[in-house]
Amino acid sequence: MKTQYSISLIKKSEAKTILDKYHYLSYKSKGFKSGYNYGLFKDKILVGVCIYTGFPVPELVNGMFGLERTDQDGFFELSRLCLEPTVQNEEHNLASWFVSRTIRELKKTTKVRSILSYADSDVHLGTIYRACNFVYYGKSDQKSDFWIKQTDGSFIKHSRGKIKGVEGCWIPRSRKYRFAMIFDKTLNMKWKETK
Repeated sequence: MKTQYSISLIKKSEAKTILDKYHYLSYKSKGFKSGYNYGLFKDKILVGVCIYTGFPVPELVNGMFGLERTDQDGFFELSRLCLEPTVQNEEHNLASWFVSRTIRELKKTTKVRSILSYADSDVHLGTIYRACNFVYYGKSDQKSDFWIKQTDGSFIKHSRGKIKGVEGCWIPRSRKYRFAMIFDKTLNMKWKETK
């Protein structure tokens, strides 16, 4: 029963304990951007994390809505969502229940014009976002990441900075399903809705 669960803001260090252990990106990168970090607690034990951050680049808001840098407040990305697998399996619709309530809490504390989220096509389909009434806008463009060769022959993903003269290779990134929820009815979405 969902009466056992509560939601509150948590520190990045608390979110890290769940993300490092259970999130699928933890094997690629231990880092993540902090923002509005919501924790899901079952009987006062942290069992889930949902994080909202600003859009990663201003060009994204421009591409979605045609807005310039001076008009980009209120745009958020649901950048991390993770539940401890046991509770997710035991409690029906827990993930969508958690997301919908964190959105409600976010709207109470700040201006929210739109929320964007991605579902990695190699891992999941975005069923949770559909259940929360996000609209599907097709797949992201194909992109590649530069991976730096290490002395032991392994590779790590390069995050930022110059790569000239660095040994490594470009590896195509999986395309992502794009989902958005728009609260500001004056916004004109440029992406086409996909069924």
